[in-house]
Amino acid sequence: MAANKKFTMGKGKYYFNVKTGQFNITISRENKKDAERVFQSYLKVGKRVEWLGKWTGKKFAESKAPVLEN
Repeated sequence: MAANKKFTMGKGKYYFNVKTGQFNITISRENKKDAERVFQSYLKVGKRVEWLGKWTGKKFAESKAPVLEN
């Protein structure tokens, strides 16, 4: 049985999922720069992550995943 999300998504925030075994942990940040930095840090340590993008209130915009910087 899939669990329902127990929160409402904030309009204008950036979201991504960290996949941990059976669960997805949804992480949000207020601005794109911070969201991309944290997203890349999870990638660098080998976590499976999925970029969702900026929540507009109805759908995700800017949903292209950031490229890993060296």
